Amino acid sequence: MPMKEAVQTQDAPAPMPAFSQAIKCNGMVYCSGSVGIDPKTNTMVPGGVADLTERAILNLAAVLKAAGSHLQNVVKVTVFLTSMENYTAMNNVYNVYFKDLPKPVSYWPDERNIALLVG
Repeated sequence: MPMKEAVQTQDAPAPMPAFSQAIKCNGMVYCSGSVGIDPKTNTMVPGGVADLTERAILNLAAVLKAAGSHLQNVVKVTVFLTSMENYTAMNNVYNVYFKDLPKPVSYWPDERNIALLVG
């Protein structure tokens, strides 16, 4: 049976109860969703889509570091946008951190989650 280990760090927002920031299993790290929440204030970072995207990626990097990995090992990313009008702002930041990965995006027109913008 594979050995599973929950990953937890104070350098990224705390997950909701019954969730973990990531799971390590057989040398792979499976990360939960990351949003633009500042782990020090537990609030969304001010600014627009670019600021939220960068904070979400920095949160992901913190979780990966806690798991003994880093962004260069990422093989797949899914980005949910509430509007395709946000694509360019998100993509400009994404390209700084993930130059060699395909450009991922999913349109998620769910008005109940509009405050997240990037997830």
